[in-house]
Amino acid sequence: MCGTNSKMGAMKALILVGGYGTRLRPLTLSRPKPLVEFANKPMLLHQIEALVGAGVKEVVLAVSYRAEQMEKELKEEAEKLGVNLIFSHETEPLGTAGPLALAKEILSSSEEPFFVLNSDIICEFPFKELEQFHRNHKKEGTIVVTKVEEPSKYGVVVYDDRGCIESFIEKPQEFVSNKINAGIYILNPSVLKRIHLRPTSIEKEVFPFMAQEGELYALELQGFWMDVGQPKDFLTGMCMYLASLRHKDPSALYAGPGTVGNVLVHPTATIGRGCIIGPNVTIGPDVTVEDGVCIKRSTILEKATIKSHSWISGCIVGWKSLVGKWVRMENTTVLGEDVIIKDELYINGGKVLPHKNIVNSVPDPQVIM
Repeated sequence: MCGTNSKMGAMKALILVGGYGTRLRPLTLSRPKPLVEFANKPMLLHQIEALVGAGVKEVVLAVSYRAEQMEKELKEEAEKLGVNLIFSHETEPLGTAGPLALAKEILSSSEEPFFVLNSDIICEFPFKELEQFHRNHKKEGTIVVTKVEEPSKYGVVVYDDRGCIESFIEKPQEFVSNKINAGIYILNPSVLKRIHLRPTSIEKEVFPFMAQEGELYALELQGFWMDVGQPKDFLTGMCMYLASLRHKDPSALYAGPGTVGNVLVHPTATIGRGCIIGPNVTIGPDVTVEDGVCIKRSTILEKATIKSHSWISGCIVGWKSLVGKWVRMENTTVLGEDVIIKDELYINGGKVLPHKNIVNSVPDPQVIM
């Protein structure tokens, strides 16, 4: 076993964090998407912690946007975890493969395979199992695949019973497979010879050729998976994550009075009397929830305040926002940072940009500039 561990110590990973996070607006108008807290921890940190747990010592972050803020915020965490973060700056968006070419020197500095992942993914990251499977089949790459209900919305992966990938089919109209690319890979450095430094899609311009040559395998993901890059999916992913936490570490969940189902509450938050919190709620640091509030299937971010007797369902309340008394908010309403909702209003599916003061109800889903 010692042999594999010393090998594992040298492993690297690259996380694709390039995008502008437009799908998660208005939250991403205040901070880069990888730093938006998911279950009270920056999205990116879930991934870095899991990589470190699998023996990764060096993580390359492929960034093109607001990298300074990320460097500043993640430096401390990285030091605590004992991982070396390297920021690889794109001057133009390079797609999903170009960033690997940009970081070629780092990724090919040893013979060891390296992990690649999309920063929007939340799951029980199977990095150790993935590495083992990859080393056993001795081919060039392995993709993690996950089962979905509606494969016609995605590109599906077709592979044999050994896991050897035969083909990729984009948005199939007839059922061929219900396994899709989960956005997590392990690749040998030799893959870098296939990629040129230009905007390139790894899914369309690299993987199909590897599959034709029998060099690409699939590993089926156990447990939940979600791309949490947009509000609706962010909340669905939170429900899945909390359910998984209930299974793996139930003591991390909140069990105060008025709790229903799986709830995560930061120790610095205060919750008033007669509240009903849950199921599926995350309450962040220094949040104040006053008396008689009902919150379900929602995330309340740091320093937000929910005044008494408000009812919140299926919402994300941004940092430092204030929701007045007797307010009703539902239907994937998202408040940006520092939004004020006056007392007794009804907000239905509103996306409210930062620093707004809302004085009228929003009966129909819309963006409030």
